Amino acid sequence: MMFREVARENRRLPREECIRILAEEKRGVLSVIGDGGYPYGMPMNHFYCPDDGNIYFHCGMSGHRTDSIRKDSRASFCVCDSGFRLEGEWALNIRSVIVFGRIEEVADKETIYGIARRLSRKFTDDERYIEDEIERAGPRTMMFALIPEHITGKIVKES
Repeated sequence: MMFREVARENRRLPREECIRILAEEKRGVLSVIGDGGYPYGMPMNHFYCPDDGNIYFHCGMSGHRTDSIRKDSRASFCVCDSGFRLEGEWALNIRSVIVFGRIEEVADKETIYGIARRLSRKFTDDERYIEDEIERAGPRTMMFALIPEHITGKIVKES
């Protein structure tokens, strides 16, 4: 499959910037092919793993998202930063990254717990809380990995 490139080359973000945004931002919107072929997008927290380049999500064992992924593994994930304003300007400049790829279920519990720890550290440094949550909810946690096929990013000025 050929993926589209950013239409305005001067707006394209370098790959390193895309990876930084994926690693630093806490949330994005995961879109899958839902019921009846309709897109189904949901806000998700995520973990970009520098070791393998995959993006990890955790969720419950069942529901619309899980059913959709099991029917069709294709997905996109969009992350935006909080933006910035240049001095003297009202317009917000926003960097966004879109990742296209396929989602696979992570089966190994130690991998799930390890990624869950790393994801949790994006939100808190309270190791006791993290371990208590993994012990309590870990056995009921499902984890998916988005394996990127194409990553693109751009900067857009609101004006």
